[in-house]
Amino acid sequence: MRVTSVAIAAALTLVCVSTALSGQRPDDQIDARSLQLLAEGRAARSAGNLDGATDLLETAVAVDPRNRAAFVVLAEVAETRGLPGKAIRLYREALTLEPNDVAALRGQGEALIAKGAVSVARGNLARIRTLCKAGCPEANQLAAAIAKGPPVTTAQVETKPPVAKE
Repeated sequence: MRVTSVAIAAALTLVCVSTALSGQRPDDQIDARSLQLLAEGRAARSAGNLDGATDLLETAVAVDPRNRAAFVVLAEVAETRGLPGKAIRLYREALTLEPNDVAALRGQGEALIAKGAVSVARGNLARIRTLCKAGCPEANQLAAAIAKGPPVTTAQVETKPPVAKE
């Protein structure tokens, strides 16, 4: 009696695990709806509609969170809007999915330079050079951005209009 209950439990476990594994998609198979939304988001970005592009790309990521290209394009839109912190986070999401994505490493490096983290950007450049044995354009672009340095910002002083005395 003891053996049959253990055998039944083991059989049920085997059935549950095998059906769960057969129902999953491989990591390289992105949902077609997500890819369509990515294409529409790229088209909206090219047309200059950054709000529409952001909405479409965020939807593409919601449909399939493994869509690394959507994270990269979304980060590029954030950089265009002048949001390097958000771009760094989105590039990090893309690099979590594929740590050797050279385009994401370059983009993250440029966003890091915009935030003033040049030493971290140099780490990204070293990693790109390790991945690309021959010279690749991403390494050259990031090296040029590092040589240029972070953007110079000046503190703006608020001027208040003089108070009129009565």
